Amino acid sequence: MAAEAVAGEAAAPRRAGVVVRALGHRGVLIGLALFGAVVLIALFADWIAPHDPVRNNFRYRLGAPNDIHWLGTDRFGRDILSRIIHGTRVSLRIGLMVVVTTGVLGALLGAMAGYFRALDGPIMRVMDGLMAFPGILLAVSLAAALGPSETNAAIALTVAYTPRTARIVRASVLVVREMEYVEAARALGAGHAHILFRHILPNSLTPLVVQSTYIFALSILAEAVLSFIGVGPPPPTPSLGSVIADGRDYMLEAPWISLFPGLAIAVTVLGLNLLGDGLRDVLDPRMKVEMR
Repeated sequence: MAAEAVAGEAAAPRRAGVVVRALGHRGVLIGLALFGAVVLIALFADWIAPHDPVRNNFRYRLGAPNDIHWLGTDRFGRDILSRIIHGTRVSLRIGLMVVVTTGVLGALLGAMAGYFRALDGPIMRVMDGLMAFPGILLAVSLAAALGPSETNAAIALTVAYTPRTARIVRASVLVVREMEYVEAARALGAGHAHILFRHILPNSLTPLVVQSTYIFALSILAEAVLSFIGVGPPPPTPSLGSVIADGRDYMLEAPWISLFPGLAIAVTVLGLNLLGDGLRDVLDPRMKVEMR
């Protein structure tokens, strides 16, 4: 216990150093600024949105951007800005569910496959089988079979992206399990559960932190695809993909319907990708971080 306490005290300065390096990295700062702004907009959507996102107003049907509807209206007269704001909340909510579930399942499956040699083959062959299908096609098939809803979309995306996180965690566990401190824990009589969850898994999750940002970005893009083809959250719930779909028949006369939600997706994904790249530079000891 004393040794673990000393190790914990020694780890505190290292964690502080990681935070300082992260806050000094340009990519992390820009990514945090972009993604943080999107998150704040989603959190306060009810107060920020100027109009009801699902209220029809045929008087303003296909209206161009003006001082009342800043980003225009769709074919039902619904305010595009309000639908984007509330749709961002839906996309982030689904993305967060996918990140949490893929992180937990991927970490557990990858840890068991990497630590227990007898389970490595069966678990990873199942993961390889799932990865044999393109992720978005697998997600579309599952979402169509389960039915349109936020929960079903999250389940479909979790099944599609869990193999990626499992393989990443497994690769880290395969390295960490051969470290001297793990061998020392075995020599002292520590059980498998203690070694796995106290020593191996906490030291194998750094790649998962970076991967989670990319999974979040992929989930937002994939959710937009699911909503675009009609197997995401059902109407009248606004999502960025469904807003884009509403404008596909009006690209010439009302391009703003699809343009602005597409830009919202681009900004969100750009922020997550910049954040992920920056965290990779900061957390990977093999990378030299340029402090600008």
